[in-house]
Amino acid sequence: MKNKKISKILIGTNNPGKLREIANLLPKKVKVFSTKDFNLKSPNETGKTFKSNALIKAKYFSKKTNLICLSDDSGLEIDVLKKKPGIYSARWGGKKSDFNKAMQRVYKELDKKDKEWKKKKVSARFICALVIYWPNRKKIYSLGKVSGKISKTKKGKNGFGYDPIFIPNGHKRTFAEMRKSYKYKIDHRAKAFKKIKRFF
Repeated sequence: MKNKKISKILIGTNNPGKLREIANLLPKKVKVFSTKDFNLKSPNETGKTFKSNALIKAKYFSKKTNLICLSDDSGLEIDVLKKKPGIYSARWGGKKSDFNKAMQRVYKELDKKDKEWKKKKVSARFICALVIYWPNRKKIYSLGKVSGKISKTKKGKNGFGYDPIFIPNGHKRTFAEMRKSYKYKIDHRAKAFKKIKRFF
């Protein structure tokens, strides 16, 4: 049976940066709803993986609104920090998910691990798990990754989250220094979305 294309969707996030980026990936003809339209708070993310946390959000928001929901869980893994912050990426910014605090913590943890880290390549990757959840409980998963390194200093004003300290492989600039329209084409979210594009 041919999949019926999705014509309206709820983007299951309360993060304005993610909302903007996911909405930009969707075809223009798709009607987009946000959690703000329904005044919904986010559920507790109790999963142990990006995929399970994305599912918790997609299922929760879909049940609350009876809409098809697309949710994302994403974060930064730094190899020398044993892949931390990982699924706790937002939580490193404290209760308010302040990413300036989170980035300071990354630098603090790297200093603790190795005072000379700025002279070395600190390999890292961004990971994004996307889940589409239908009210009839059908669900689709997708994973996207982009590898790179940690910048020695914060650079750039574009983007959100850890974008100012992440330089993707093959580039000299951080995600936050890139034009948003360019970053949206090459990042982990774009890679994950390519795999589920056919549903729209």
